Amino acid sequence: MIEITEVLRQWLAGARRKQIARRLGLDPKTVRRYLRAGERCGLAPGMDAAALSDERVAAILTALRGGSERPYGASWQQCEAHRDFIAERLRAGLRLSKVRRLLARQGVLIPTATLYRFATAVLGFGRRAPTIPVADGAPGEEVYLDTGWMTTLEPDERGRRRRFRAWIFTPGVSRYRFVYPCFRETTAGAIEACEAAWRFYGGVFRVVIPDNTGALITTADPLQPRVVVTFLEYAQARGFVIDPARVRRPTDKARVERSVPYVRDDCFAGERLATLDQARVRAVVWCHEEAGQRRHARTQRRPREHFDAVELAALLPVPATPYDVPLWSEPKIARDQHAQVAKALYSLPTKYVGRWLRARADRTTVRFYDGPLVVKVHLRQPPGGRATDVADFPAHKTAYALRDVTALEREATRHGPAIGAYAHALLAVPLPWTRMRRVYALLGLVKRYGAARVAELCERALAVDLVDVTRLKRMLALAAPPPPPAAAPAALPLARYLRPCTDYTLARPTPEPPHDA
Repeated sequence: MIEITEVLRQWLAGARRKQIARRLGLDPKTVRRYLRAGERCGLAPGMDAAALSDERVAAILTALRGGSERPYGASWQQCEAHRDFIAERLRAGLRLSKVRRLLARQGVLIPTATLYRFATAVLGFGRRAPTIPVADGAPGEEVYLDTGWMTTLEPDERGRRRRFRAWIFTPGVSRYRFVYPCFRETTAGAIEACEAAWRFYGGVFRVVIPDNTGALITTADPLQPRVVVTFLEYAQARGFVIDPARVRRPTDKARVERSVPYVRDDCFAGERLATLDQARVRAVVWCHEEAGQRRHARTQRRPREHFDAVELAALLPVPATPYDVPLWSEPKIARDQHAQVAKALYSLPTKYVGRWLRARADRTTVRFYDGPLVVKVHLRQPPGGRATDVADFPAHKTAYALRDVTALEREATRHGPAIGAYAHALLAVPLPWTRMRRVYALLGLVKRYGAARVAELCERALAVDLVDVTRLKRMLALAAPPPPPAAAPAALPLARYLRPCTDYTLARPTPEPPHDA
């Protein structure tokens, strides 16, 4: 969802399709598919970013989900079947055309284009392109982000020396560095360092080129890198684009590749620093007064003066409010319909019990996502707190879960006034919720013996002040069962071939008169 939103956001800002694909590490065809879905949903270049509402993004995701990926053909399956053979020959240094001819001798005919796509996509085949100098970006556009180990602090009260790291920002044009020391390399620490860098520079760069640290990049891939969701959301909030460098490709940021040892040796080496705050103060002084005033060998200008003259005016404005770093997690919905986020419990509807959902927690709210859809929003609770929405529970369990004795009385009264009065008498104690099971037992008797018998016995029990469900149950069990209703006389079925009795009367023969001899 965030990846599609990022593609559409850059498209609305005027970026071209291939430029978006290069920045995000996506295939241009994938970007084109996202953009066509956005056009079908009413988006167009030049529109404001507010047009990307949650409803419109959900409609775009639904449209994209309807399509199916194109399956591979039979030639690709042949490549898969002979994968080991192809990989072994390529490792031996054979040309791809020779490998194709060797396969043809075995009766395996594979088109050249299919074999090339398979070798490059699956086996990593391909020659390295010659290194050529890349032109500098526009002023205020690119800043390189690197991280590495620095020196150690002075021993603390227990004699321990703690080693610290540093986030290093280097603009691509002026090389005016900013250093932000830290102890741990986390996503929240990277966002904190970025916020400090924007205040230091007086604006936000449009493109950040980070190293492939696990705090920012989940999958370091030269074609399709995956950025940590939290940092990608932060980039969207501050309006810059993330373009990570490739793994073990120093040419992607050759101008700043040696920044870590340079900062470690020139800024912190030999300094007596007791705390991390002192290290941060030292870093700011070094960036302003020492490295910022030293003439750069490549540009032949002082980085600080170069930045103030060329890049400062081209930056995006400094954020007016501090960024609220969200917490992303994937909790499982327990049987009690609650999920744990940041040591607090939040209720969800019954249909999500046993499933894993994505949760986003900020300072004020906690949102639960089922894929791209928001299924529940709660106010943020402190650790140990609980946020429960009554509407999430089934109706027949709400009264018991919330200890709602009034609802139990209404349920009992629905079967008759005497049963409701008996339930009220059962709950007439200082702690009525402790008698809820007795009312449930009373309702069970109604279900078993019928409302009429229970109501009659409740009326007699209340008359003698007998408020005991167990004795009421025993009386119902020992009482003579009501006489069964008189059976209606069985109706004789009509005969199928019923006819009048005259039809069965035999005609007597007529006597013949006597004959004379």
